[in-house]
Amino acid sequence: MSPSRTVQDPATLPLPPGRQGLPWIGHTLRYVRDPLGLFDEVYAEHGPVSWLGAAGRRWTCLLGPDASEAVFRNADHAFASGPGWSYLVGPFFDRGLMLLDGEEHHRHRRIMQQAFTADRIARSTDAMHGPVDASLDTWRPTGGFAAYPALKELTLDLATRLFMGGTDASPERMAALNRAFVDCVQAATSVVRVPLPGTRWRRGLRGRILLEDFLREHLPRARAVETDDLFSALCHARSEEGEVFTDADVVNHMIFLLMAAHDTSTITLSAMMQHLGQHPDWQDRCRAEVLALGSRPTRADHAALPSLDLVMRESMRLVTPVPVVARQAVKDTAVLGHRIPAGSFVMTAPLFTHHSPEVWRDPERFDPERFAEGRREDKVHRYAWHPFGGGVHKCLGMHFGGAEVLTVMSHLLRRFEWRVDPGYVCPIDYTSLPFPSDGLPVDLRPRPVA
Repeated sequence: MSPSRTVQDPATLPLPPGRQGLPWIGHTLRYVRDPLGLFDEVYAEHGPVSWLGAAGRRWTCLLGPDASEAVFRNADHAFASGPGWSYLVGPFFDRGLMLLDGEEHHRHRRIMQQAFTADRIARSTDAMHGPVDASLDTWRPTGGFAAYPALKELTLDLATRLFMGGTDASPERMAALNRAFVDCVQAATSVVRVPLPGTRWRRGLRGRILLEDFLREHLPRARAVETDDLFSALCHARSEEGEVFTDADVVNHMIFLLMAAHDTSTITLSAMMQHLGQHPDWQDRCRAEVLALGSRPTRADHAALPSLDLVMRESMRLVTPVPVVARQAVKDTAVLGHRIPAGSFVMTAPLFTHHSPEVWRDPERFDPERFAEGRREDKVHRYAWHPFGGGVHKCLGMHFGGAEVLTVMSHLLRRFEWRVDPGYVCPIDYTSLPFPSDGLPVDLRPRPVA
């Protein structure tokens, strides 16, 4: 039996060991600079269960696949997602699906699943090609091309088109919306968590207001006519009991989904561009699969892109889009021989597990074949690889995200070649979700369109 499944009486167990770090700040700055180094150090000193100070709180750290399983299986219903995430991002992503629990979460998730059926994802995949081509038409291949901001602009445009049926907002307003999403996400690791001038917290609150205003402006159109986009689907969704989302529900879910739909995809696409640029053999291999298909591959065609799928999985392992997952214990519980008291803020770290030498062979090496049949290193434990989380809060849009990444990358491989210095080490900023602080410069060159 897995240690995470052993029944233990919390009252008989010791509290986790740990360390505060700096007063109030704790280890926040260390996390932003080098979260993996911090987790490696904590794990070496205390093992899979410990605590550390960060962002004004004491956080219980549950590290490694067994500890992650205890959180995501949540067998005794001790861990709540809402209060954990609410402390970090509640004012900015209030009542998004990730911040709901229990029956309310189940009801909202059931309604929202209408937007992520296999048929809808297939139709969305077909609808992506035109916008992706139009966006790539604006790229100007050159040495030192900043790939990350270009990809982020592309994925935000895709999100607004597919989730909202498009918008007539100016490029300047779209840039402001992009900045608002960044401000909301980066506020999570704020040291100063009150809206003082010049703070990330205040910028996040202003970003939330901008996003709400934008969506409320478009809400009447979505309410008036039922169309195929997510915004309209949420406006017209109805439970079996006849319950519908309020305007506030729709706006809250849209803000969270628009962020999730373009931030995590951008991170994955950026990592894929880096590693394919540093490994031209893999780039050529993936391009050959893409060129064997038509110029607009369908969702069903993605099954014919096994190498690209391997690269996507390995890139998500190396640069985990959501490095940590937050929870709060709502009652005393036991994890791997330690008592977690009610009220404890808890984090588990997919980033740590994805780089653990106890789970992966040579974990810092780019090796997509580790996911191939015959090896399947990701199968050594149910939570060896879990970039989408797990349990009842597992990412609802993971299949949509995979379709988006494979579609965008198919167009990139068809239209461009690129190289990245093999010795390049991407400077990743972990102020919130990871992103390359230098914009990910690549040597981008056009290729004949096939």
